[in-house]
Amino acid sequence: MEPVTALDKSGEDKRGERRERLRDFQSQLLERMQIARTSDVISSNQLGVMIGQTRYLLNLRDAGEIVSVGHISPVPLTRDWYLGLLNLRGNLIGVVDMQNFRGQPKVEIDSDCRVVAFSSGLAFNAGLLVSKVLGLRNVAEMEVQQNSSDNQSAWIKQNYVDNNNQIWHELSLATLIQDGDFLHIGS
Repeated sequence: MEPVTALDKSGEDKRGERRERLRDFQSQLLERMQIARTSDVISSNQLGVMIGQTRYLLNLRDAGEIVSVGHISPVPLTRDWYLGLLNLRGNLIGVVDMQNFRGQPKVEIDSDCRVVAFSSGLAFNAGLLVSKVLGLRNVAEMEVQQNSSDNQSAWIKQNYVDNNNQIWHELSLATLIQDGDFLHIGS
């Protein structure tokens, strides 16, 4: 076994600090989500995520745990957008690349990517691969945008524009799990 040099310790310290900051951020976000779930303003507070370059809002009652991507075990004979199974605290959840499901290129998995599991209330063992978790967003502070697209999916409830002119799509996970294409993962 080789001795640890000062440079190695410095690199370890930086990685440890990053892990600690990430844990702090995740615990603060979880705490804020739990507070928002129990408050009366649940409909206005939603979880903001990026999938590819598109911003989505998820209802806090539909969104469950947020975890690092980890090891996703591929499942043969499934569609490209179905990435495989992830072990989440002893439960297997199917992971879906929503961007690829919508017919766009796959999300490139990097250190910012997370899996947002569906809440246990939906009774559907799945999760969405997201490029980045953006935290809680208050839709009461956003302007409702008229749906201009005729091919708007049923699981996109509403579109919003925030103060920075960024478009947000409210994604209903409860409606998504009723979509026939989403349920048919076999190739």
